[in-house]
Parts: sequence; structure tokens; C-alpha cells
Amino acid sequence: MTIASFSIQQLLDAIQPSTGGRDILDPATGAVVGRAPEQSTADLEHAISSARTAQSSWAATSHDDRSDCLLRAANAVEANSEALAELLSREQGKPLNGPNARFEVGACASWLRATASFDLQPEDVVDDGEVRAELHYRPLGVVGAIGPWNWPMMISVWQLAPALRMGNTVVMKPSEYTPLSVLALIHVINSQLPADILHVVAGGRDIGEALSTHADIDKLMFTGSTATGKAIIRSSADTVKRLTLELGGNDAGIVLPDVDAKAVAQDLFWGAFINTGQTCAALKRLYVHDDVYDDVCDALVEVAASMPMGVGLNENNVLGPLQNKAQFDIVAALVDAAKESGARVLLGGDPVAGQAGYFYPTTLVADIDNANDLVTQEQFGPALPIVRYSTVDEAIEMANALEVGLGASVWSANIDRARAVAARIEAGTVWINKHGAVDPRVPFGGAKQSGYGLEFGVEGLKQLGAPQIISY
Repeated sequence: MTIASFSIQQLLDAIQPSTGGRDILDPATGAVVGRAPEQSTADLEHAISSARTAQSSWAATSHDDRSDCLLRAANAVEANSEALAELLSREQGKPLNGPNARFEVGACASWLRATASFDLQPEDVVDDGEVRAELHYRPLGVVGAIGPWNWPMMISVWQLAPALRMGNTVVMKPSEYTPLSVLALIHVINSQLPADILHVVAGGRDIGEALSTHADIDKLMFTGSTATGKAIIRSSADTVKRLTLELGGNDAGIVLPDVDAKAVAQDLFWGAFINTGQTCAALKRLYVHDDVYDDVCDALVEVAASMPMGVGLNENNVLGPLQNKAQFDIVAALVDAAKESGARVLLGGDPVAGQAGYFYPTTLVADIDNANDLVTQEQFGPALPIVRYSTVDEAIEMANALEVGLGASVWSANIDRARAVAARIEAGTVWINKHGAVDPRVPFGGAKQSGYGLEFGVEGLKQLGAPQIISY
């Protein structure tokens, strides 16, 4: 298939309704980005029915043919990368540069390519000369996917790529906050796919609820809050849906006393403030040993103060606004309460009155009690609490105290010491001397109430298949 290159206006023309729709505003400026369609449950029924009809022929194609489709889709994303990144920046707020909009669009292409490359072969479970049992993975059918507003394009690809590769068809529901980005991305990807194997239906909560309860959805993939995840678990019971849930995180980082504060400060900063802190697996509470506490605080202030925040289309900026007012209000309330409790604000903490856009300044809060809401509640924004500890056992106990466990990190000059601490942390992923560094080859999933099921790599592919034993 020929790969078309679209301008941002051509993408908007392709995805906007001819009449009606809902204005989507730029969270940095308040300007209208475009109009999102407001689709109905009838539209969802049509999408699911079309996907169900197309699924059997898609499943009949080989893994190689399906991989070729994903590779062509990756090429199409790259051919349209600048228009997609500009639309993403305007709708979500994240800057073009830094680990933001261009980074996210590039990750979409990378994940499509990586998923296409994974080799999933039947596994011999038993072969003793008398019995042979093979484990195969078959397509599930139609996969429903509900995505978030923080990384709308990238997480959509995390959901759709393995589902399609395994021979499923997909019906996606983007966040009401960032529908245009996902609609445009799917428009580009669908230019390289057979008809009806990938659908997107934009709408409100009723669409998500209908998708999660629909009898013809065989598996649901969801990234979002723990509360919504629990509701999906309950609603999936009647149809015994398979689920992959990537839910809330409040990731801890533990800095051991042997670190060089200046050497780790930049990586600590981006671990916490990537996407202006709006990342499920961002570093959201930092535990620092007494011996290096002041040095780490000083080094983080120096790095954070140098990071420009502003409108995403300005090439100089690397931090943007909160995506929506509700999230801005959450961050502001948590920081205000921390200040009232006596915590020490090292940087930020006071948004500019009357400023256009949902900009909350980069904020570092020290000398804060571990029971403070800024520590125990997921802030999901540019505010990092820094908690002092005296013993490693104390730090591990504080890190494990919450009911969530998506990711965590340990920072040390001694890898063996860091690995020993990592093994005691209750989280799905523990990084050493980095945080949030997801990789399409490495399985990723949460512990405790941060969800269940794995994504990425061959193990992630298996989660999109139905295991079948053939024994003879």
C-alpha cells in the first residue's frame, strides 16, 4: 500500500465530524484544536459487529503477514510524525521536544516494529517418548481497549499492536480529553491495514461502560485509575472477559547513601517529571538517606530550575501544562495542604495567578511526613515530595506501605546493593539508577492494586492469545 503523508489540517479534516461534535481545547492556551465526534452506543455496536465479522479472516493470516501490516503501519506513522506530534502537543499539552510529543510518536513506530519482530512458537510442555503436549496461543476474538489522556497515542499502540499481531480485531475508546490524537493515529495506521480490523469510537463514559460489558468483546485492555479498573473487573464478571489492567501507581524511589547527588540528579528529575509528571510509572515519592539528603535536594533544585515550561509548540520548552483543570486542581490542593502542614517548598508551589493554561510550576517539597497526602496520594503532576530516612529497612517499609505497586527504583553506586534492595520492593518493575524506562521487549505490569496482566515482549503477546494444549 502507498503511504500517504498528511498535514495536520488534512488529519483534522479526516477525523472531524461534518457537523456538530465537541470542541477540544488546547490546555496551554485555551484555543480550539478541533472538533471531536460524539459517537453513540449504536456506533459502538456497529464497530464491534464489523470487527467480529472481520476477525476470522484476519486470524487466518499468518504471523508473518500480520507482522508485515504492523511494519507498514510503523512506516506510515513515521511518514506523518510531525503532523501527529503537533496535534498531540496542541491537544494534550506536552511540548514537542524532550521526552514528550515527538518522543511519543517515535515510540508508537518503535512499538509497532518491536511487536512485529517477536517470535512466538508453540512450546513443548512434555515430550517423554510416550506423551507429547504442545502449548499454542490462538486469537481471542475481538479486543476492546480503553486508553488514557496522558500518553494517548503511545498507550493506544501498546494495546492495539499485540492484539492485532495475535490475530484479534480491536475496538478502541480514547479518553474524552484527547480523542483527536488517537483518531488521527488510527487514521494513519488504518491506511496500511485491512478494512474493519481496527476501529475507534470516540465518546463519553457510556461508550466505555458499554465496551467493558459487551458480550462480543472477548478481552478488555484498560489503562487508567484503580477505581475505574475495579468497576471494570466487576462489570466483566458476567461475560468472564479476559482483562489486562494497568492502573494507578504511586511509584517510590529509594536513594541509598552512596550516590553522587549531582550524577543522578538529571535522571531523578526526568524519572519524576517526564510528561510534566503525568505518567503512571513516574517517580512520585522520593526517599533519600540522611547522609545525602541535602545534596540530593540541592542538585534536584538546580536541575529543575533549568527546565523551561510553557506552550508545547515553542521548541525551547520541555515541560507543559497539566492536561485538564481537574488534574490541575488535584495537584494544587495536594501542594497547598503540604505547605500548610509545615513541609518545606524548595522550588515552585505557587502557580501564576491569571495565567492562561493549566500550568503548575515545577515543585519540589522537602521535610515532608511520609503520611502527608502529597506522599500517599498519586499527584500525577509536577510536584515531587522528598522524604528523609535513616535506615534502608525504614525506606523499604515506607515504599511498600501503600496499596499500589506499579514501578519503583533504587539509586546506588553499588549494583549488588541496589539489587538486594530492589528484591524487597513490592512493585511490578524495579529500575536501578533510572525510573520509568519501559522497553517494548521487556514485560511490564503492576503489583497489588496497580493492576494485573503483562504488556510488552513475547509475554505480552501471550496475554492477547487463548492458550490451547494439544496433547497426543
